[in-house]
Amino acid sequence: MNKQKAKKAALKRRECRVRSKIFGTAERPRLSVHRTNAHIYAQVIDDVDSKTICTCSTLDPEFRATGKLGSNKEAAELVGQIVGKRAVEAGVTEVQFDRGGRIYHGRVKALADGARSAGLKF
Repeated sequence: MNKQKAKKAALKRRECRVRSKIFGTAERPRLSVHRTNAHIYAQVIDDVDSKTICTCSTLDPEFRATGKLGSNKEAAELVGQIVGKRAVEAGVTEVQFDRGGRIYHGRVKALADGARSAGLKF
């Protein structure tokens, strides 16, 4: 197995380990984060009904209007603020944070801090 496949397999194992412990309900949905080299994505998901309550990414028109790029901590914090604002508007105040197998550091942490500043509790 080459190095790239091994890294992808390790990430998949970590994702499964994290998701086995986190389950979003209607009262406390899951805030899922997906990070790539170029963009960051966030979704608030109710796993009981298999429905996405709200979503935001660096490809979103509201984010694009700010003129920021999608590959830094400032952009991740702004995405967190936007998804937090949308979740609060949808009636969600508490969530479970799903870091998606990534370390709670850098852009993932910045997104979480942005969501907290918008009013989400986790």
